[in-house]
Amino acid sequence: MVGAQLRDTAQELAAVLWREHTVYRERSGGMVIRGEHVRRWISLAPAGGRDEILVRAGRILDGGTTAPARSEAVVPLSAGTGVLAATCRRLLADAAADAARPAPDREAAGRPRGSRKSRKSARRNGSGRHTGFSSWVILVCVAGVIALFAYSSAMHG
Repeated sequence: MVGAQLRDTAQELAAVLWREHTVYRERSGGMVIRGEHVRRWISLAPAGGRDEILVRAGRILDGGTTAPARSEAVVPLSAGTGVLAATCRRLLADAAADAARPAPDREAAGRPRGSRKSRKSARRNGSGRHTGFSSWVILVCVAGVIALFAYSSAMHG
């Protein structure tokens, strides 16, 4: 009975939240509502209480995979679609706010900000290191081929 009620609730909720949506059953028995056009998802699953559902919200990443839930709430199933939709909108707003916040750059954490840019601009301006080891190897090989060609031409020519 709970599964059918959860499915019906998910269908009603999906129609309220988004015009374009996909509703499907999770392996765990919960229902998922995907809004591909807004790149968000909502999950409804039975909670610990008899008349409660766990509502989770998250983002859809590039390639269609889902990011872990950013926020969740427990809502009474008897509260109705309006209350459930308001809760979902709040959770979706939280997920959107988390997505808008830039992730900290792990590589830049140990060095002063902008040091990579200054190295790149120093190379472009000529004040940094000009030629790396691999560039020298390539130059020596090209010079060797030219010298071999010149020697071969002089001997047979």
